[in-house]
Amino acid sequence: MAAEWNNPDDYDDTPRAVIGVGNEYPPSFELDWHSHKRGQLLYAATGVVIVSTPYGAWIAPPERAVWTPPGVPHAVRGVGHVSSRGILIAPQACDVLGEASRVIAVSPLLRNLIVTACEIEPEYDEGGRDGLVMRLLLVELGRAPLVPLSVPFPATPALAGRCHAFLERPRPHDTIDAWAQSLGMERRAFTRLFRRETGMSFGAWRQQACLLVALPRITAGEPVTTVALDLGYDSPAAFSTMFKRLLGVPPNRYRAGVPPHRTPDET
Repeated sequence: MAAEWNNPDDYDDTPRAVIGVGNEYPPSFELDWHSHKRGQLLYAATGVVIVSTPYGAWIAPPERAVWTPPGVPHAVRGVGHVSSRGILIAPQACDVLGEASRVIAVSPLLRNLIVTACEIEPEYDEGGRDGLVMRLLLVELGRAPLVPLSVPFPATPALAGRCHAFLERPRPHDTIDAWAQSLGMERRAFTRLFRRETGMSFGAWRQQACLLVALPRITAGEPVTTVALDLGYDSPAAFSTMFKRLLGVPPNRYRAGVPPHRTPDET
C-alpha cells in the first residue's frame, strides 16, 4: 500500500456529489475486503486493477475503469505499479453508472477529466470551473461504453463452486456437456441456469475467465506463448485471436512497458 494513502471513506461527509482521489500503489498490492458509502470508479493510469465482489470479478487494464456501486463489498488487487485515480460518487448521483459493477471504456476526454478531478480540492466551488469539470465528468461517465471484462459468479452454490475452481485452473476447451454432467444436470437446464445467474452464455463466460487469468500475467511481462500454453490453448495464435477479439489489440501490446493503445493496423 502507498505510504500516503487517500482513504475514500474520509470523504463520506464531504458536501460534494463527486470527488476525485489519487493513490500510488507498489507492485502486487492487495486491499482486503471493504466497502464504501460512495460509489467508486477505479481507473489505473498505469498497471492493471482487478476488483472482486461477492458477485464476480472485474478487470481494468489501461483505458478501462471499474465501477463498484455504494455499499458493495469488494477486494482490490493490482498488477505492476498502479497509479490509481478514483472517482467517488454520492449515492444520489450514481444513476449514471447504475447499481451493478461494470467495466467501462475510458476515452481520451474521460481520462483527462478523471485525472483533472483528482487534482481538484474536495470542497471545490460547484458554481465555478471545478464544478463544471465534475458535471462534465458525470455526463461522460454516463456515455462511456461497457466493456466485457467481467466474470460474474452464479448464486447456486454448486455452480459457483465449479466457476471458482475454473478460475483456479482455467481450461478453454471445457464443454457445456462436461459441466452439466459434473453437476448432474441436463444440458438444456444447465445452459438456462448458467445464463440466468451470470447474464452470459457459458462460452462467453469461459473466455472472460481465461482473460481474467491471462491479462495480469501478460502485463507482468510473461511471454504470451507461455501464458497461452499454460491455459491450455492449442497455439499462441488461437489465444491471441481470442484476446484481440475481446480487447481490440493483440496480447503483446499489454506486455510490461508496452503502451496498449491501438495502432492503425490493429483497428
